[in-house]
Amino acid sequence: MLERRPVFPNVIEVNHQLQRVLGCNVYVIYDDAEWILIDVGYEETVDELLDLIRDLDFPFSRCKMVVATHADVDHIQGLAKVKRVLRTEVVAHPRAVEPLQQGDRLRTFAEIEAQDLHLEMPPVDVDRTIDEGDILEVGSVRLEVWHTPGHTDSQLAFRMDDLLFSGDNIYRDGCVGAIDAHHGSDLPAFIRSLERIRDADVKWLLPSHGPLFRKDDALLQATIERLERYQHMADFGTCAVDWPLIDEWEQELVEGRISLPLESEDERDG
Repeated sequence: MLERRPVFPNVIEVNHQLQRVLGCNVYVIYDDAEWILIDVGYEETVDELLDLIRDLDFPFSRCKMVVATHADVDHIQGLAKVKRVLRTEVVAHPRAVEPLQQGDRLRTFAEIEAQDLHLEMPPVDVDRTIDEGDILEVGSVRLEVWHTPGHTDSQLAFRMDDLLFSGDNIYRDGCVGAIDAHHGSDLPAFIRSLERIRDADVKWLLPSHGPLFRKDDALLQATIERLERYQHMADFGTCAVDWPLIDEWEQELVEGRISLPLESEDERDG
């Protein structure tokens, strides 16, 4: 058996346990023999994940549930296989049910034709949905469910005392989960979710990618301000709420103004 290397009491993060990057952050939350998984990563790493769980002496029969933070392929491609092996239930937000059960390759980012990305997305039945305010119990450990949309419409976070499993909301460098209309990104909702995290009295953030880190309100505020600017930039396409330049241009046209003087014939010919 391997020695467990918890990052906090009752919490093991698989990449930290292995001391190398296996994929997205996968969390084992446990109390006594009962345990759950938060996310599972790609299907190709499932065997190694399950071998690790066995070596850490977590009985497969005591897995209470596998939780999907949201329906992106890098988090849940291996979900069907894990469910089959562990014979446990899969839980997710109601808005993740359809893409998970249909194996929707577009909404899960498994299929991006323009980048020649073509991944399988095995469909998986969701046994139970969870939403804002629900409580997940693992022995005496309690996790409060937060619905934190923005990156996707199904993004969940989980509060456990002064820890927040923060999903793809925020990373240690101030980056956030990809903003893309195809999988339900929503900039105003993202800002509200980040404001909620900033204002919460949690001390540590355990994200879905990269290292865990102490909550930094200044970092969160800078990220919020950046996303507030994104709302008004053409760079973010249909995820932006407006494009002020077009309003300015329309007003210039109505008033008969132009931004630059027309060149004279001599200047064009010269």
